[in-house]
Amino acid sequence: MAKFKIIVSDPDSGTSKTVELEGTRAVPLIGRRVGEVLDGAIAGLSGHKVQITGGSDKDGFPMRPDVHGGVRRKVILGGGVGFNPRDEGQRKRKMVRGNVITDEIVQINMKIVEKPKQAKEGKKKKEKAPKKEDETKT
Repeated sequence: MAKFKIIVSDPDSGTSKTVELEGTRAVPLIGRRVGEVLDGAIAGLSGHKVQITGGSDKDGFPMRPDVHGGVRRKVILGGGVGFNPRDEGQRKRKMVRGNVITDEIVQINMKIVEKPKQAKEGKKKKEKAPKKEDETKT
């Protein structure tokens, strides 16, 4: 059975939350792709919408959005996920994982893209106390 460690980031506050899913709770994620938007109830955030941004497999190879399928491949990279070039124009053949979540994936990265309307309104709206008029004015 699949076991995932999900890291959900909140871009607004800059915080992240870790959730571990096993067994039947992890099954809805298998077959999903990097970039898909899901219901946050999968990660324990009901009412939220989360987007899959990446992940890594059991051996630490990162998922790359432009490599199709759930397989591990050696591709030539010029930068981005999986390779940070030291010199301008440098390219290198590196092993990366495809953009589909399989049972070999261990870690999945997600970010919150939509929060419930109640949470947004509760933070933005603050009622101010009405100002008292001076009694000395006539």
